[in-house]
Amino acid sequence: MDARTVLAFATKELRDARRNRWFLLHTGALAALSLGISALAVSSQGAFGLAGFGRTTASLVNLVMLVVPLMGLTLGALSLAQERERGTLLYVLAQPVTPSEVFLGKYLGLALALLASLALGFGASGLLIAWRVSGAQVQGYLGLAGLSFGLALASLGLGLVISAVARRASTAVGLAIFAWLALVLLGDLGLMGTAMVLRIDVGALFGLTLLNPLQVFKISAIAGSQGTLEVLGPAGVFAFRTFGAGLLPLLLAVLLAWVVAPLAAGLGLFRWRGAL
Repeated sequence: MDARTVLAFATKELRDARRNRWFLLHTGALAALSLGISALAVSSQGAFGLAGFGRTTASLVNLVMLVVPLMGLTLGALSLAQERERGTLLYVLAQPVTPSEVFLGKYLGLALALLASLALGFGASGLLIAWRVSGAQVQGYLGLAGLSFGLALASLGLGLVISAVARRASTAVGLAIFAWLALVLLGDLGLMGTAMVLRIDVGALFGLTLLNPLQVFKISAIAGSQGTLEVLGPAGVFAFRTFGAGLLPLLLAVLLAWVVAPLAAGLGLFRWRGAL
């Protein structure tokens, strides 16, 4: 594998992302909303202190869970399917490049675009928080930003899996939005309904949460910022009592698996299907 070829495809994908109007719209919305939430946190610092900042962190977690997966899924879903529909993917693969170089180059370029988007979205509000609150709270904010990037990479991998099998861009986008809705709806309310219908215990309920990258991100963010999961109810208390100090490393490992597994699956599917 030629690193220069991968870098060339990454650069091209990064330029395309900057011209994507939907991506720019999502980036602007994330930046504006995160800055607004952080401004409210700073203004209520004197009245509510750490509690006020904790509520703001929860708001940022919910914002990330809605916007970031949608960005990653749609951006990844359009990457291969759009070029396959136009016929340019067939031309690219006819050149002396391998499918792995094309796929990894696109993944790297889109990952850098998502990183730049999150840096812009969290950067301005992060400076505001660093100016007015303590260092411990800034560390929690940086941890939330890092977890958000992990969620973005997981969503990007899932989007590329969709793009590797979809033949038309419209189909890929539709599947990406459906996947986003499924991940969002299979969150707290979906797990609650499943637990009530199937009468599963709290251990199995916690296991089901690990099957959703959005929930893994949410639990990791809460555990990292508050040090406890009591706000999540019985399943959170069970996880905290069962794993203790090892809970956060476990959640980070699961989130990493959600990053690596879709990437490997998408690469395998693309090497198998190619431009077909």
